[in-house]
Amino acid sequence: MDIIRKVKNTASRSNLPDYDAILSSFNYDKYTKELVWFSDRHINAAYNAITKNAISERKNKVALYFVDEKEVITKYTFLDLDLLSNQVGNLLKSLGCNRGDRVFIFLPRIPELYISFLGILKIGAIAGTMFSAFGPQAIFDRLSQSEAKFLITTSDLATRLKSIRHKLPNLKRILLVDKGLMTEVSKQSSNLNITETDMTDDAFMLYTSGTTGKPKGIVHQHKAILHEYLTAKWVLDIKDSDIYWCTADPGWVTGIAYEILGSWACGSSTVVYPGRFDADIWYRIIEKLKVTIWYTAPTAIRMLAAQGLSKVKKYDFSSLRLLASVGEPLNPEPIRWGLKAFKLPFHDNYWQTETGGIVMANYPSMEIRPGSMGKPFPGIKPHIVSDDGHPIANDKIGNLTFEPGWPSMMKKVWRRPKKFESYFLYSKSLKKKLYITGDLAYRDKDGYYWFVGRADDVIKSSGERIGPFEVESALVAHENVIEAGVIGKPDKLRGEIIKAFVVLKPGVNQSDKLKEELSLFVKKNLAGHAYPREIEFVDHLPKTRSGKIMRRILKAKELGLPVGDTSTLEDY
Repeated sequence: MDIIRKVKNTASRSNLPDYDAILSSFNYDKYTKELVWFSDRHINAAYNAITKNAISERKNKVALYFVDEKEVITKYTFLDLDLLSNQVGNLLKSLGCNRGDRVFIFLPRIPELYISFLGILKIGAIAGTMFSAFGPQAIFDRLSQSEAKFLITTSDLATRLKSIRHKLPNLKRILLVDKGLMTEVSKQSSNLNITETDMTDDAFMLYTSGTTGKPKGIVHQHKAILHEYLTAKWVLDIKDSDIYWCTADPGWVTGIAYEILGSWACGSSTVVYPGRFDADIWYRIIEKLKVTIWYTAPTAIRMLAAQGLSKVKKYDFSSLRLLASVGEPLNPEPIRWGLKAFKLPFHDNYWQTETGGIVMANYPSMEIRPGSMGKPFPGIKPHIVSDDGHPIANDKIGNLTFEPGWPSMMKKVWRRPKKFESYFLYSKSLKKKLYITGDLAYRDKDGYYWFVGRADDVIKSSGERIGPFEVESALVAHENVIEAGVIGKPDKLRGEIIKAFVVLKPGVNQSDKLKEELSLFVKKNLAGHAYPREIEFVDHLPKTRSGKIMRRILKAKELGLPVGDTSTLEDY
């Protein structure tokens, strides 16, 4: 088995030196005192992310390094962010924003996004985030269904509301950060009576797309920060001394859990860069700011790898101590590339918008098995079960489920109780209610979990069940391939055949000969039955803005079917 040993002395230095010891005795209650509670039940997530640092010895420490698109750096201390978010909270209250009101943020990754998010949570309102690439329909779906009362945006982005504004009667005010909002904010008191929210009070919501129907609003509560803080501390190994860069947009749950709440609760300095992907800029940021922890997406890693090691050698990466990845399963090849490029492996982890935080991980103190999701976070209890809830033995594929109840698990689907209940299954064998991820996986004899694919993505060919991820990983291992998306295509003889959509490295010529070579490469390196019988070269793959390949879009287009909601996808 392909195993990457843990880095020498990593276990003794990490925040979680002995996974098994913590696992055997873990209880969330043991760690509640590491956060600030107003009472046994009352906690405010924004207070714990920023205010607790602003009233401590960290107050003058840089909390945010904002690198604009011209690579100009602006620094904000914890005290700066605390006072500014207090002013935002006071302004919203003066405009009639009440506890439980929905306030949506429609901004690029600029400091005002982070300041606004914190201010909204501080007054007990509910923050909603939207990607700045959204068009009118995606904006309308979210503002209408949530009955948002306030929207914080820019004058440029606000033009996208012209055709829908009259259909949003609950939207009381549109606040423009470049047209007077920040001037009004500056007039407010920097003292704010922070709302002592109940731990189960709604804190923030994110809309996720589905195969059919409108996007659904996933709501998380204030106590989610307990899990987000602990996972930032133990999985991402964030320490007070770290310069931490998560490349995610807060329109995606990672950008909230591990760019605002969990990471700042650990006291680290965070880097934010809003520009488009550019390998040289990314490398310069790491070198100049001496980034120590880098959390990014598999797509970005593959794009960096495609530009070769020669570019890597131009920069100094000696500050880096931990690399991590999330968004979609990380193929083994990018992990090996990380070792060549940075002398560090990327640690993959697994979670969903609905889980609110990392639930499976490859920990810094644990050996990596490339392609694996790793092991469950302490307090998370997974089960691999059949469709009717019966436990499945090791090394057998089944539905990945979790026992509900961890702090960051979604509280509800906004005003869709039946949809919320559809996420759960009662297992008669286990006598437990289980949260269904919708993913297929298996557990090996050593307790590592392996992602196979979405339940509706698994390919059934000639009686065999084939996970698209393993075929994609085999293709990406070829020297000419950047990334690949694989689907099952109906076939009269075999039920389904494997079709692969392949993005080649720059300068590689497309040819039928290369298609045949790739098919044989997979057949040789994976399995005789699990190779693509059809290959199509494409310039790019449909992905969410978190980098997840959307195989359902590939399949729908291939079969001429409706693609469903595409509002959270790139280039759609």
